[in-house]
Amino acid sequence: MKQLASLREEIGVLESYKQRAEDAVELARMGDESLLPELEQEAHHLETVIAKLEFDTMLSGRFDRGNAILAIHAGAGGTDSQDWVEMLMRMYLRWMENREFKSEILDLSEGEEAGIKSVTIAVDGQYAYGYLHPEKGVHRLVRLSPFDAAHRRHTSFAQVEVLPQVEDKTSVTIDSNDIRIDTYRSAGAGGQNVQKNDTAVRITHIPSGIVVTCQNERSQTQNRENAMKVLRARLLEIKRQEQERKISKLRGEYQKAEWGSQIRSYVLHPYQMVKDHRTNYEIGNAQSVLDGDLDGFIEAYLRS
Repeated sequence: MKQLASLREEIGVLESYKQRAEDAVELARMGDESLLPELEQEAHHLETVIAKLEFDTMLSGRFDRGNAILAIHAGAGGTDSQDWVEMLMRMYLRWMENREFKSEILDLSEGEEAGIKSVTIAVDGQYAYGYLHPEKGVHRLVRLSPFDAAHRRHTSFAQVEVLPQVEDKTSVTIDSNDIRIDTYRSAGAGGQNVQKNDTAVRITHIPSGIVVTCQNERSQTQNRENAMKVLRARLLEIKRQEQERKISKLRGEYQKAEWGSQIRSYVLHPYQMVKDHRTNYEIGNAQSVLDGDLDGFIEAYLRS
């Protein structure tokens, strides 16, 4: 029913713009020059909309239309890398806001001194996974460290993980005997925010060793549901990777992906530049990218 409603909405949008184009043609045929500025404005708007609709047709993967789960993990770089995770979280939340996607932080682990060790975010919106999956990989930051007393240049790494939210539970079957569920008290800021009950949930998938935690909701039931959602997404990703490995081995093209092979570099010193190493697309205004201006990188990857 969700898929049917989504398709009906999409067809409705197409029909409405088709009607607007036909109306504009009829007005143009009238030959009234006073309508020219209005027609030019309408033509420009329709061209912009058509370009976006054409681009959306590239997102034809199995999960591209659906929601996503975005996870960011600190890598090499100590406190700087944890601060880098927080910067990336802000960047993606800004991008989601600009796209009018709904976001919900499912789990967040704060760093000892500053920043964030890891964060998991549920992203809801049409084509959320399709747009976000090019962001998967290692992101590198080069800057003067605010945590270095000598103010030297540091390089930090963070791993971005993008998974599809699995609406159909039959896509991934999880045997209740294969999971261990532990509950504990959520970490809070102190005072009234400290949880007095065991609301946080940790689920361990015994066969794969995957551990998922969720502690942002006050309800243990909600945290458990969100943790299961993330677990299904991770198991589906493992299944997909296994299928890709089998195909690649048959083709003789499989290459192991290593942690150090960053997909994008963000340089804040000695100059400013953000460059995607897969497409060579780059922007000199690094701050605009960190403020959520990611569309150029995403489109360059999807068109490559």
